[in-house]
Amino acid sequence: MLASSILWFMRRSPGFRRWAWQTLHQFLGRKYAGVHWWTFMNYGYAAESDDAEPLALAPEDEQSRMCAQLYHHVTSAVDIAGREVLEVGCGRGGGSSYISRYLAPNHVTGLDIATSQIEFCHRVHGNTIIEFIAGSAENLPFDNESFDIVVNIESSFCYGDMSKFLAQVNRVLRPGGYFLFADIRLVSEMAQLLAELDQCPLALIRREDISKNVLRALELDSDQRAAAAAGIIPKLLLRIMHTFMGVMGTRIPTLLGSGELIYYNFVMRKDATLPRLTGAENIAPNAHNQIDRKPASRPL
Repeated sequence: MLASSILWFMRRSPGFRRWAWQTLHQFLGRKYAGVHWWTFMNYGYAAESDDAEPLALAPEDEQSRMCAQLYHHVTSAVDIAGREVLEVGCGRGGGSSYISRYLAPNHVTGLDIATSQIEFCHRVHGNTIIEFIAGSAENLPFDNESFDIVVNIESSFCYGDMSKFLAQVNRVLRPGGYFLFADIRLVSEMAQLLAELDQCPLALIRREDISKNVLRALELDSDQRAAAAAGIIPKLLLRIMHTFMGVMGTRIPTLLGSGELIYYNFVMRKDATLPRLTGAENIAPNAHNQIDRKPASRPL
């Protein structure tokens, strides 16, 4: 009830929503600074069939398989090798680290508004091609045309002004660059998100409903998520943390199962010559073909 009340108020006050999520993530970064295994903060992705080829992961990444698979699904839409990548809303850095270690980019920059999470990332994810910076998604601290690819996964629902964020993505992307975006919305909120995507300068070239895949991941991962929470969270707060983490029987999987929540994966590109889809157009679910296998058209 408490979590539902807070979420209700967040939907009606963008400023409070931004402040509340920033405060929560700042707290989590400080409180769990020593919990180094907790690096991902998303609901995951799983194929609907058990016969699907599993994603090859290093043994140390197996415990985060579902979360890593979401990053793989979203980012494998384009060839990241040799490119400059920005992840906005990097959280505890697991996704940025996955991209840097598995997809061969030239460089990865992870940005998050919670300074405590960025401090965590510095301690846990250091390597030669990745860096982490504190900053706001609605005022990105980068020069124009700095990146080939911008990634944003399960973060935008925290922002106060989605249109301002999209304008910033367009500004920092190089011509021909891609915006790889995945997030969740209530059905009642989805029309607004699609309208905001329609109105931004980026060309929407694919929209994919992955709600069933995210729900399947939560089903497969639920026991592990509950056990992880039990190991670090006081009993008094366990129910709230289960809701935050998407444990089965709580709000997120329940609403995904009923169809009241939708999880979309979008691919957008900074290229005025491309034909644009509109938010009303349907894309076949799970039509996940790689869009661009060519090297970047400009030196990286």
